[in-house]
Amino acid sequence: MSKKLLHTPEGVRDIYGKEYERKLFVEGKIHEKLHLYGYEDIQTPAFEFFDVFSREVGTTPSKELYKFFDKENNTMVLRPDFTPSIARCAAKYFCEDKLPLRFCYLGNTFNNTSNLQGKLKETTQMGAELINEPSVEADAEMISLVVETLLNVGLKRFQVSIGQVEYFKGLCQEAGLDEETELDLRDCISGKNYFAAQELLLERKVEEPYQSRLLKVADMFGNMCSLAQAKELGNNPRSLAAIERLEKLYEVLKAYGVEDYISFDLGMLSKYNYYTGVIFKAYTYGVGDAIVKGGRYDHLLKHFGKEAPAVGFCVVIDSIMEALLRQKVEIPLKESAKTLYYNEANYQEKLTQAQKLRGENIAAVLVRE
Repeated sequence: MSKKLLHTPEGVRDIYGKEYERKLFVEGKIHEKLHLYGYEDIQTPAFEFFDVFSREVGTTPSKELYKFFDKENNTMVLRPDFTPSIARCAAKYFCEDKLPLRFCYLGNTFNNTSNLQGKLKETTQMGAELINEPSVEADAEMISLVVETLLNVGLKRFQVSIGQVEYFKGLCQEAGLDEETELDLRDCISGKNYFAAQELLLERKVEEPYQSRLLKVADMFGNMCSLAQAKELGNNPRSLAAIERLEKLYEVLKAYGVEDYISFDLGMLSKYNYYTGVIFKAYTYGVGDAIVKGGRYDHLLKHFGKEAPAVGFCVVIDSIMEALLRQKVEIPLKESAKTLYYNEANYQEKLTQAQKLRGENIAAVLVRE
C-alpha cells in the first residue's frame, strides 16, 4: 500500500480521541444556548446545485468551490457556506410563512482556496438564522446570542465588532461609483489593503472629497464616538439611516447587558455580497481570524422565490477549539472507561460486572487477558 494513502489531503485533518471529545462538548454547549433562544434544528445537504452559490447570489467565488457533475451532467457544489442553503430550504418549505422562523444548524463547509495560511479547507460550523424579522431587535437578539454562546463555551476575553454595509453603500452612491468599482473597493477594504483602495480610487478618477471619505471608512472603529464621527462624514440619507440603526441597536444590546463585549467597525466589509445591513464578527486572543461571522441579508431569499428579511451568524468550531487551547481553558472530559480483564474461566463474572457498571452509567470495556 502506498504511504500516501495514509495521509489526508492538504487542508483537511482527522480528529479523534480526547480532541474529538472536547469538540463534541463545545458543540453541545453552543447547541444548548441556541435551543434556549428557541432555535430549531435544520439539516441541509452537503452538496447543492451550483446556482445556489452562484455569483448572482453573492456567496463564495466560483474558483473557491469544490465542483463536480452528477449523472445528469448538472454542476454540483460542496457547500462553502450554510446561509444560501438555509435560505433555499426556507423558501421551499416555508414560502407562505409570515411569522418569524428560527433555525439552527451544525455541519461542515468546504472551501477550495489555495491561500490557506493555516486555515482548513473543511471546517465545522454551527449557526442560527432568524427569517421573516426585519427589526433592530432581531439584530440585537443575534448579537447577544453570539455573546452568550461564547461565554457558554468558556471564553471570557473576546469582542464582537459591528459594521453596517448600508453606510458604505451610501458613501459609494454619493460618490457616483459604478457597481464594478464598488465591488472592487469593497474587496480592497475588506482585505484591509488600503494602498490598493487608494490606487483604485485614483485610477477610476474619483474626485474629492469623496475619495478621502471612502478611504476614511477603514479607520472608523471603536466605541460610540466612532459612530458620531461617521455621522459627520456620511452626509447622505442612506449612510445616516445606517448610523441611526446602529445607535438603536446599541441601546437594545445594553438592555441585554452585553455592551461591554461590543465595538463598532464601519470598515468591516464581508466577502459575501448578500449582506445588506448590519454585519458583525467576533474576535478573541490566540486566533488570527474571526471565530464568529454574521449579518443581515434581506434580499437573499428572493433568489429562491421568497420575499423575506433575515439575519444570522455562524460559529467556526475549529477556530473556537484553537482559541480554547491557546487560552488554556479547561474542558471537562468524561472519566476513562473502566477496564475489566477476563479469561475463559471468569468471563461470565466479568460480563456481569461490566453490565452493572453500564447500568450505573459508568463506561466499561472487557479485555481478554
